[in-house]
Amino acid sequence: MDSFFKTLSHQFTEKLPFVAYRKPNEVLVKGVLQSDTVVHTVTDYSESGFVFAPFNTEQQSILIPFENCIETLFNEIEKKGRAVNTVYNSKDKKQHIQLVKKGIEAIKNTDLNKVVLSRKVTCSIENNTPIDLFKNALMEYSNAFVYLWYHPEVGCWIGATPEVLLQTRNNQFKTMSLAGTQLYTKDVTWELKEQEEQQIVTDYIAENLSAKGFNFIVGDPYTIKAGHLAHIRSDFTGRIKGASDASDLKKLIDLLHPTPAVCGYPKTKSKNFILDNEGYVRRFYTGFLGELNIKSKRKNNRRNTENRAYRFITESSNLYVNLRCMELHKSDVNIYVGGGVTASSDAEKEYVETCNKMNTMKKLIKS
Repeated sequence: MDSFFKTLSHQFTEKLPFVAYRKPNEVLVKGVLQSDTVVHTVTDYSESGFVFAPFNTEQQSILIPFENCIETLFNEIEKKGRAVNTVYNSKDKKQHIQLVKKGIEAIKNTDLNKVVLSRKVTCSIENNTPIDLFKNALMEYSNAFVYLWYHPEVGCWIGATPEVLLQTRNNQFKTMSLAGTQLYTKDVTWELKEQEEQQIVTDYIAENLSAKGFNFIVGDPYTIKAGHLAHIRSDFTGRIKGASDASDLKKLIDLLHPTPAVCGYPKTKSKNFILDNEGYVRRFYTGFLGELNIKSKRKNNRRNTENRAYRFITESSNLYVNLRCMELHKSDVNIYVGGGVTASSDAEKEYVETCNKMNTMKKLIKS
């Protein structure tokens, strides 16, 4: 494990691109290293590598090819992070409440049903290296997709996201609708606003999968725990028309990203409202990231004509929405947080929700 993190540190010191990540509820940590500083981009999602995609689909998605990979096991006992006191900044609070009220007004006076509005906060990280923050995230958030991504020409990001955008395995796919947020307790009760917010996401995905001809099943909504927060989730499972069909994979990604969970509904109008009113560029926040078209060999239980077990190739993609994340600089970080706004939203509560989400990342920073 020490050599794994030393290799990541060397990549960062030498200003060479890499990504390190662990999937939810696993102990295997993977690293993908790039030996030069070329910026590889995605064109049609037939490529293979680790993809890092921005919120704005008009901008380029970055790819780190699966050419040089390392692995380690990270099975330390999960540690409780230091307590984080929520600090309310009067200027930030006023700006975000004004933004949310503007969103509520737009929903009431137009055909906009939901818009996800966010803010960016800068915090100091002196005496915290990117590797330190990544280790802390691995220890704190075992049930999230935890990653550290770096490219000297693009930036350095870290996150612990609870939300799957899309998972495929040959001709099978899975996705989810995730929305609604509150502090986690043993007896979670959801208000109508949060239930409506999550239902908008579920309906959007179902309608668009049907319109594109995909066969799927959607489960009932249920509560999940993500760190110290709770969300409402519904699961979708379905089939791609042809096994490993790159065109269908692109259709699914275009359909799902950005979903109403991170953008709003209708998609185009909510996205335009965000770009016109948030007052900053999200970059990779609420984009997506993960394994794209990764191939692996599996042993088949069947026997061939020579009575020997044989192996077959599985192709899969595992993509996650880039939530609970921060962008790292030399001595500070930008933490990105947001929430879904509907006609029944309360602007004050929406601001408090962003503060609760911000603590997910603040928890990783040592004083």
